[in-house]
Amino acid sequence: METLLLNKDDVDENTPMAELISAIEDAFAAYETGDAQMPAKSYIDLPQYNGDFRSMPAYMDAGDWDAAGIKWVNVHPDNPEDHDLPTVMGTMVYSDPETAFPLALMDGTELTMKRTGAAAAVATDHLAVEDATSFGVVGAGVQAYTQLEAISEVRDIEEVVVSDVNDDAVAEYVDHFSARFDVRAGSISEAGHCDILSTVTPVEDPIVSADDLADHTHVNAMGADAEGKHELADEILLAGKLVIDDHAQTTHSGEINVPYHDGTLTDDDIDAEIGQIVTGKADGRTDDDGVTVFDSTGLAIQDVAAAHVVYEHADDHDNGYEFDLLGV
Repeated sequence: METLLLNKDDVDENTPMAELISAIEDAFAAYETGDAQMPAKSYIDLPQYNGDFRSMPAYMDAGDWDAAGIKWVNVHPDNPEDHDLPTVMGTMVYSDPETAFPLALMDGTELTMKRTGAAAAVATDHLAVEDATSFGVVGAGVQAYTQLEAISEVRDIEEVVVSDVNDDAVAEYVDHFSARFDVRAGSISEAGHCDILSTVTPVEDPIVSADDLADHTHVNAMGADAEGKHELADEILLAGKLVIDDHAQTTHSGEINVPYHDGTLTDDDIDAEIGQIVTGKADGRTDDDGVTVFDSTGLAIQDVAAAHVVYEHADDHDNGYEFDLLGV
């Protein structure tokens, strides 16, 4: 047996978005039904390098298939300026659960972007109005691209509004999608008055107010991934239907972490976890719902589900580079 090496382009090429969205939904369901194992994310802090490592292992059983793996990812903010390297880099080890053989080593950075978009699409499918046609995004960085790519798989998106303080990033986003959508630059409020809004910024002071949203907007709060980060005004979180991906992670480092720790928001304000909704244990959007919010921190089960899709597709199409890693 040989291990498949898949670089960034390989991961991109072998991730059919519709299949990925389905696999991510399976992952949420497996986590809710107890058919998954996901130890807490562990950290190695390296203050001498102004960085850290994070390990994210998981196993899940979707019934027709199961998957196991671990993502090893860093955050080194000085990398771009000091070393001409990305701030965040990830490596995914995807293993056969039955034998533990390492089936693939793949780029975890591209994988993370893809599965993050797919997670937003799962939530959008359950929480946005059925006839949604407009999508807004606050933040025009790399994560913004897969948000639109994935969400347009579950809703017939026609109009797109992108808002960012970086005009060049906005121009690049508009140019990238102009052949597929009616896409334009706009204010945060213009983006927020779309049927669906994704926020993908690293801010620590909320930039989206309740007045920036329409009465029925569904919001995917995707930017907060560390303590102190906070994109949405507390009023939005308290008044809207609030759905999270995982209680431990969201209260520690998700969109709700700041108001949760200062006591503004409590467990009583959390309506459901996304796994409860996809398994039918809790309602998605109902006729009584106005603004809905999905607080996503990103789960290791999403990574192994995404790695499963990539590996199976690459293996079927003879993509990637096979090599004898273990010599067995």
